[in-house]
Amino acid sequence: MTAGGGTGKRSNLQLRVFSAIVLIIVVLAATWFGGFWFRVFVVAMSGGIFHEWLDMRKDDASGELYGWPAFAVLAIILLLDAPLLGCVAALGAGLVWLFAAWAFSRATLWPLWGLLYAGLPAIALSFLREEGLVLVILLFVVVWATDIMAYFTGRSLDGPKLAPSISPGKTWSGAIGGAAFGLAGGLAVAAFVAGASLGVLVTAGLISLALSVVSQAGDLFESAVKRRNGVKDSGAIIPGHGGVMDRVDGLIPAAILLYAATLVLGPSVEPLSPF
Repeated sequence: MTAGGGTGKRSNLQLRVFSAIVLIIVVLAATWFGGFWFRVFVVAMSGGIFHEWLDMRKDDASGELYGWPAFAVLAIILLLDAPLLGCVAALGAGLVWLFAAWAFSRATLWPLWGLLYAGLPAIALSFLREEGLVLVILLFVVVWATDIMAYFTGRSLDGPKLAPSISPGKTWSGAIGGAAFGLAGGLAVAAFVAGASLGVLVTAGLISLALSVVSQAGDLFESAVKRRNGVKDSGAIIPGHGGVMDRVDGLIPAAILLYAATLVLGPSVEPLSPF
């Protein structure tokens, strides 16, 4: 039984690694080409998030009835390469529509929160790519390094639990290790692109650390949502990993934060987006 269990774990790990490699290739290809193809990727990711969010409440028909029309409008606007104001307006109109559905019918607010959860990162990612390829690469490197190394550091060092009532497997050692490697990954990207300028490295370091922290918070948030709804995985579309939300839970808040930082910091971030 022990040998069989070990074989099963190895097989599952191999499946996770293979799926991860395929996903990374697809994501990086879409990121490299940018433009319409990147927005197709973003809309597909966002649609997967929204579907899984609605699916957690299978008994709530209001999501299918009112939610998807609101999401479809936002998706079309994004694919048409509309300006930021147009995309924000489409998201806002969808939220108003879902709020009205809740106020005047038997609909719930669950689809509204789902549209916000899926729509904000879609807008942030789409316009972050327009700011520069390197910014998106930095985002991915920080989030991926944080996720991977939090897992391995936590398993190696164990120690006190981070949030046992939400995600019993997560530890403080994993959180700190993930943040350290996320910071290192962001600094490596900045140093490679913009050289060893102290100002650039300090800015990149602060941003990377913040991205790592919020990505871990996003992971905990999704775990809390799943626990509240009695769901183990958000879906089963990705072999060995679960659903789309399970893979991008950390990316969601990190993408929003990084795009907000580019809007607020402006010139301070320009050295990180040369092309």
